[in-house]
Amino acid sequence: MKISIIVAIAENLAIGKDNNLLWRISDDLKLFKRTTLGHVIVMGRKSYESIGRPLPGRTNVVVTRKKDYQPEGVQVFSSLTAVFEHFSDSEEEIFVIGGGEIYRQTLDDAHILHVSHVQTSVADADTFFPKVKWDEWNAVYEEDFPKTERNEFPFRYRIYKRVEA
Repeated sequence: MKISIIVAIAENLAIGKDNNLLWRISDDLKLFKRTTLGHVIVMGRKSYESIGRPLPGRTNVVVTRKKDYQPEGVQVFSSLTAVFEHFSDSEEEIFVIGGGEIYRQTLDDAHILHVSHVQTSVADADTFFPKVKWDEWNAVYEEDFPKTERNEFPFRYRIYKRVEA
């Protein structure tokens, strides 16, 4: 099992407000779909509820402490530990897609980071990505996307792999 995180973050590490995304960036959404299609995606309950439905073409996993929470079309686990134990014998790449608390709990275990560095700062955000020790990561891919009518803000998409000890 390989644990990957996929996230779009502002310059001040903001990722959300009021349980919603901070921007509409078409190219980032396309990257997200292309990268996660056919894989397991893991999210917290609030992230799932903000999406409102299982994302097609992926195994949707929701982590929640709410008992009897079982929306149709998703697998529900009470902890990330339970998720990782369930998939431990798999060759599957698991994509953690949010929110903030789920990212905090998985960052130390992640093997790969897919980060869209959005070139803006959001002062009134209420959800943030945890601080990353960037010296523990090597950028292995990079692509720039300009501001366009489809992209509210320019961004740089990078894939990072954890530095081998």
